[in-house]
Amino acid sequence: MRQAGRYLPEYLEARGSRDVLALSRDPEAVVEITLQPLRRFDADAAILFSDIMVPLAAAGLDVRIESGVGPVMGEPIRVAEDLARIGSFDPAEHAPYVGEATRLLVKELQVPLIGFAGAPFTLASYLIEGGPSRDHRRTKRLMRDEPSFWVRLMDRLSEMVLAHLRAQVEAGAAAVQLFDSWAGALDPESYRRHVLPWSRRILEGLADLGVPRIHFGVGTGELLPAMREAGAEVLGVDWRVPLDAAWERLGPETAVQGNLDPTACTGSWEACEREALAVLERAGGRPGHIFNLGHGVLPETPPDNLARLVDLVHERTAR
Repeated sequence: MRQAGRYLPEYLEARGSRDVLALSRDPEAVVEITLQPLRRFDADAAILFSDIMVPLAAAGLDVRIESGVGPVMGEPIRVAEDLARIGSFDPAEHAPYVGEATRLLVKELQVPLIGFAGAPFTLASYLIEGGPSRDHRRTKRLMRDEPSFWVRLMDRLSEMVLAHLRAQVEAGAAAVQLFDSWAGALDPESYRRHVLPWSRRILEGLADLGVPRIHFGVGTGELLPAMREAGAEVLGVDWRVPLDAAWERLGPETAVQGNLDPTACTGSWEACEREALAVLERAGGRPGHIFNLGHGVLPETPPDNLARLVDLVHERTAR
């Protein structure tokens, strides 16, 4: 979860004054930043350096990434007329740098590359709220009160996301992850009615490519059975629900990814080790567990803790 980024001094040096969107448009920078953590850690896969807002920006929307804030919209999308501002999105035409970086990385890497995209609900929340939100109230109001608007928006976003993910796989990504970061703001019934159909459409649209599909959201413990219905082989689990309890909700046929609390990596190694071993104990050595953090690496995380964590997991799970 977010292998490259603010916790690595070499990333800050490579970034300079550019934001994530600018870096994502520079294939050489993407390759360098994607490789940086692998020079430090013996990770089992690489994650493409990019941002979930890339296809929205490529479709002509006024998106910027503000330091310390996150994605911010110049003009939010809140009425039917606003939908016309979402331009067409052809990955080869509007975001060729993603495919170029992916192809370059596949030649460099000795491990598989994971591509990713934001799910329609999470992207819609940024478009409607205008930036990060604690309660997503505007998004939920439009979702419930303006069904025609909501369907049109979700249709458009799901088309973009599917095209974006397919392009990454066709360029060489060995797996993809669909991030519905803010789906945990919903109750199960609202999720099933207003979100699940479009997440399912995306994941089913990838099925013919034959790569593993990972589906993840923050605070989605109560949504896990519904998220499983979207069709991914792997469900990401954050730290709020014990791994074994999450697995019981999903069933043994579903693989799970997670679920160390990222804050456990920010303090002493002893605390990090203790928490990591607890996750492995809950996994019980069963096949189908991808050890990972329950969300992204935090900026203040000591890189040495992550290096020791990777080694610890390899040692304890070696067959």
